Amino acid sequence: MDATDVERFRRQLLARQAELLAVADTAATAADTVELDQTRVGRLSRMDALQQQAMSQENQRRRALELKRIVQALSRIKDHEYGYCVECADEIAENRLEIDPATPLCIRCASEREKVRD
Repeated sequence: MDATDVERFRRQLLARQAELLAVADTAATAADTVELDQTRVGRLSRMDALQQQAMSQENQRRRALELKRIVQALSRIKDHEYGYCVECADEIAENRLEIDPATPLCIRCASEREKVRD
């Protein structure tokens, strides 16, 4: 992978980071505490609000995880280690980086981790 490829991935990572930060700003209110006063909100509405809150909190968790992976990938770019697996140091296939520019693992190491989880 040459410098132009790395720069292209860096731009993609920065664009995705900006996108996630913008969504996080607008979605913060959806995860706020749900009003439990039954005189103001009916039971079904409250249950729906609690479900929406839980979904919003999970989305926030996933955004935070993706942002962390992006920051780590940008750090690897800065350290001239981008495109190499953090476990085995083999080169990560460019097609894999096209799908997920923040991926820290080659396909073999990612598959091995998945086997351990199962």
